[in-house]
Amino acid sequence: MNLRLAVALLSGLFVGQSYAYDCSNLPTYVDGSSYNTGDRVINNSTAYNCTVGGWCTVGGPYEPGVGWAWRNAWSELGACSTTGNQPPQGAITSPAEGASFQENDSVIIDVDASDSDGQVTTVEFFIDGNTIATDTSAPWSAVWTATPGNHQLSARVEDGGGLDITTAPINISVTSDQPQPPQVNLDTPADGATYNTGDSVQLSASASDIDGSVSSVEFFVDGASIGIDGSAPFALSWTATPGNHSVSATATDNDQLTADSAQVSISVVDLDTPPSVALDSPAGGSVYDENDTVTLSATAADSEGAVSRVEFYVGGQKVGEDSSIPFSYSWTATTGNHAVFARAFDSADQFTDSSPVSITVNGEPVSGAHPCRPDGLYTSPGTSPNYCDIYDTQGREKMGADHPRRIIGYFTSWRNGANGQPSYLVKDIPWDKITHINYAFAHVGSDYSVSVGNTADPDNPATGMEWPGIAGAETDPGYAYKGHFNQLSKFKEQYPAVKTLVSVGGWAETGGHFNEYGDRVADGGFYTMTTNADGSVNYQGIETFANSAVDFIRTYGFDGVDIDYEYPTSMNDAGNPLDFGVANPLRAYLMDSYVELMRVLREKLDAAGEQDNTHYILTIASPSSGYLLRGQETMQISRYLDYVNIMTYDLHGAWNEYVGHNSALYDNGNDPELAAANVYGTSQYGGIGYLNIDWAVKYFRGSMSPGRINIGIPYYTRGWQGVTGGTGEYGEWGLGGSAPLPAQSECPEGTGGASDCGNGALGIDNMWHDLDTSGNEMGAGSNPMWHAKNLENGILGSYLEDYGLDPLNDPQDQLVGTYVRHYDNVSEAPWLWNDSKDVFISTEDEESMDAKVQYVIDQGVGGIMFWELAGDYDWDAAQGEYFMGSTLTSLAYDKFKTAAPYRELRSERPLPAEAVDIQLVVDGFKLGDQNYPLNPKLTITNNTGTTLPGGTVFEFDMPTSTSDTITDQSGAGLTVIESGANAGGGNVGGAEHEFHRVRFSLPSWQNLADGASWDLTLNYYLPVSGPQTYTATINGTTYALAFEHPELPLADLSSGGDGGDGGSGGTGCSAAGVDPSGLVTYPTWPAGDHANGGDRIIHDNDVYEANWWTNSVPGSADGSWDFLCSVD
Repeated sequence: MNLRLAVALLSGLFVGQSYAYDCSNLPTYVDGSSYNTGDRVINNSTAYNCTVGGWCTVGGPYEPGVGWAWRNAWSELGACSTTGNQPPQGAITSPAEGASFQENDSVIIDVDASDSDGQVTTVEFFIDGNTIATDTSAPWSAVWTATPGNHQLSARVEDGGGLDITTAPINISVTSDQPQPPQVNLDTPADGATYNTGDSVQLSASASDIDGSVSSVEFFVDGASIGIDGSAPFALSWTATPGNHSVSATATDNDQLTADSAQVSISVVDLDTPPSVALDSPAGGSVYDENDTVTLSATAADSEGAVSRVEFYVGGQKVGEDSSIPFSYSWTATTGNHAVFARAFDSADQFTDSSPVSITVNGEPVSGAHPCRPDGLYTSPGTSPNYCDIYDTQGREKMGADHPRRIIGYFTSWRNGANGQPSYLVKDIPWDKITHINYAFAHVGSDYSVSVGNTADPDNPATGMEWPGIAGAETDPGYAYKGHFNQLSKFKEQYPAVKTLVSVGGWAETGGHFNEYGDRVADGGFYTMTTNADGSVNYQGIETFANSAVDFIRTYGFDGVDIDYEYPTSMNDAGNPLDFGVANPLRAYLMDSYVELMRVLREKLDAAGEQDNTHYILTIASPSSGYLLRGQETMQISRYLDYVNIMTYDLHGAWNEYVGHNSALYDNGNDPELAAANVYGTSQYGGIGYLNIDWAVKYFRGSMSPGRINIGIPYYTRGWQGVTGGTGEYGEWGLGGSAPLPAQSECPEGTGGASDCGNGALGIDNMWHDLDTSGNEMGAGSNPMWHAKNLENGILGSYLEDYGLDPLNDPQDQLVGTYVRHYDNVSEAPWLWNDSKDVFISTEDEESMDAKVQYVIDQGVGGIMFWELAGDYDWDAAQGEYFMGSTLTSLAYDKFKTAAPYRELRSERPLPAEAVDIQLVVDGFKLGDQNYPLNPKLTITNNTGTTLPGGTVFEFDMPTSTSDTITDQSGAGLTVIESGANAGGGNVGGAEHEFHRVRFSLPSWQNLADGASWDLTLNYYLPVSGPQTYTATINGTTYALAFEHPELPLADLSSGGDGGDGGSGGTGCSAAGVDPSGLVTYPTWPAGDHANGGDRIIHDNDVYEANWWTNSVPGSADGSWDFLCSVD
């Protein structure tokens, strides 16, 4: 959901309560020693677990239980049990770290050793891991005759009870008057490694020379040289051949002295390759009717033997198999859009999937079978969920008499108090003010299931934690689980109108997840669960996830699932930089697999809703930026959603230099990022700014009713330091200014790019911050709103040290200068400006909240969503400061409770009485930044049972998220017949209308037979969802389209003509006022061997007129002819 999630998770998400702990096998902590994540130590009779390896090693402020920042690196396991022997302690006191000696010097090694509950009995001394001496009495020492090279000294201290520890190592160097050979170690491959024939094996070595430099490293396989590398890093690649091999490296220094590495052994085996398979039928795009017999067939082969069987899958489900050539299966078609693929197995049971194809199976459109269903919401074929359980007869959600609009709060799992920071528990939620709670977060497990980790762990925040002694947080023993889920279930009994959803993913866990130790497991998350490495849809992964989602919400009492997938867009480098490695290669395929994920989720939830006599909710958290949405086609997953929560925040931030509002309601015409990209100056964009709430709402109006749209409001800030310049009325206070990071070579991964990365605010201006992979604070100006209110009022919060700030000693954490509030009356957005520090912090407060809530009321929008509950504020009179509260949430409740119900219909245009079964699909988008302009295909498929005549007119609504520059490239005459553009252009202060109305026609010569398709190429410039409100006018009668309005009865077109021979469907020349006498008949030409523009000709009893010089057959699809009439 937000960039700040990573720090919250890393800094204590899984830290538990303090209990007695058996420390008998743990080493004692040694300041400055190297520790990895997961290492456990004793310090001051308490056991600790390392959660961030890089910080554990630092020591000092991160010394467990002692340093002021130790909780950022360690978690406490518990006080050591008083029973049992305690290990000794020891350290090398001489020589010192980094000491230098000459060859043959007598080096005295001294160790200080002690034992708290007994006596030290033995100290064993090591050089480079090899024993050189053992001492059995104090003083503990040994003498070693120095040999040339770099060496590591250590000692093992053992007590009378048999426990021992190894001291921290000491590194020394020994030089010689004589040239010394180099040292070399073969780093890869590892000893015992196994490879497949043809693999590219990386051979790498580390080499050093104490008295000079390494000039080269030569690599050997089975004693034969495979090459020499003359510069570090020393590495070569070798193509693996079958058999067992020995690998070694020889280093040569500047004195031509050499040294050999130890040999390692590897094995290379011949790979048994899986079979190949191709689906022969059905063809992609095929259309069938329900109960048709469809032949599924495939061609499969295996280079090492026979194919044992081929399985056939429809919609991710196996429908049959065949074990003999030709591989085929007959399937009885079921209604819906289906993906079909074949899976071939060889004798070793290895398998390969064919590329999938999509087919359509038509059934009778649903008519009146689903009362209470929201307008536009898809019902999975064959299911009948009980919509009336949560929706009224108008399709509006039932949320309580005082809640006509949604108020949705995200509740985060990690503010549970375990890391020493202030907690925000379920009891703290203003239950009487809200309508929905989204629990953040569950994740995609490594097995593709919905997961919150180890649910048997008592420290699991979701299912295991308890909060003894905290009033209101008592565990309800009536549930089989504890933790936050127990509390949510308990409070839902008191507030039954409030719905809870489990949110899956989030910024930090879209492409991986955090384990119980706080380590991020980069297993691909949504990306690999939905999409295979070859780009094909991972049907099995999606099936597993969807089934587990149903199990999850049933087990823990949730009302639905919220998918927070950031982001299935074709825009490169979108989302969490930690995911780029897995996401970027799949960008071209993510939207296809996203659509399949949401379709299957809807199907599983619908089936479960029917079984449980309810309707389960499916929602997403969607991006709002026109940049990200450009790579999400037409957001065709909207039909599967009960509603969308638009993340209308993070519209500006320190990922680039442009200083602007975090969450502007409207464009102000001076957005610095858009101005830099010349958006305002490019006529095709129509002056439209796309980094604001109103634009995002208009985008989703293309596919959803206003009531199924919720706007997002941030209860946190974004900010920059070192801001210069500014634009517009408020420029002198930083708005529209620039704040590039001074050292652009130090930009965090995923920031900058086409523009400079930003200089994010730090310290006291960045309390809710992320940490990079090295544990350093990332500048973002991220704070809860209660901290921003304290900055605004010059209050140094009492909580700063809880969040790791040190205002006494760190200048960045001190309250310096004055934070003056300013307000953009056009964008309806406040900010704080500190002139002493040139700091700009974009905020949210009562004035902007009031404007956004009023916008929701006025536009008939469904409601608001906010991230996150713990960011809201109240005044704490006892502390004399702002702290966690519900001021903004209460404001929304107070305004909404008397508001009119939201608008429940997609369109206010009159709806025709009947529908026709014509499918219109928009697809064929280019990828990422290539989508300028956007020119996808609009494919029309006729399933009416009769031929559509040429000249059939189609109309639809395009949302005003794009300009009214909308055309086609296919000669269909597509034109805007009603422009929704603002009278003065642009969208400063908001778009004045929701839609443009667009019209095109089948070419007059183009009849469209039943089952046939025809496509045209669209051309527009800003992203849209939808389009919607399609109509088809056939022989003068206007119909709705059944795929958009399945509740309408189907029209009977069988009595109408089919246009006969490719003409206009019965328009005679007499009626058209055209005299065909004197016209030549093709293949005779009016002008010898061609026709000139304006010439007329008869072909197949129809009259055509040439648009330009042409010698193509009259009526050809090249656009050179217009049909005029049929000869009477």
